Amino acid sequence: MDRIGKIELEGMEFKAYHGCLEQEKVRGNLFVVDFEGDLDLSAAAESDNLRDTLNYAEIYDIVAEEMSIPSELLENVAGRILKAIVKACPQLIRFSVRVSKKRPPVEGVAQWSRVTLYHTK
Repeated sequence: MDRIGKIELEGMEFKAYHGCLEQEKVRGNLFVVDFEGDLDLSAAAESDNLRDTLNYAEIYDIVAEEMSIPSELLENVAGRILKAIVKACPQLIRFSVRVSKKRPPVEGVAQWSRVTLYHTK
């Protein structure tokens, strides 16, 4: 019996240098990345074995690696993360990645700017 479930890794924080403005490339900013993925958790629900599920430490490592590469656009950062997860985690049925930038440089008050990308098999 399939037991489709969800694995989430929320609030991964990174100081990174993404942005179009020179100050963003020099000073950096706080970014938060959230991952949410659906997959068949039947085997893991029975076995209690890490081999039978998605190791979220792998997701974290992928995100950390991609966050260390400066980009001008959050869309590019999220797209690279998405592509790397697709390659590393074929068991995922669908998943999303959200990249958020703290206090984006806009005229006025904004707590976050965010991009969310989705992948479905």
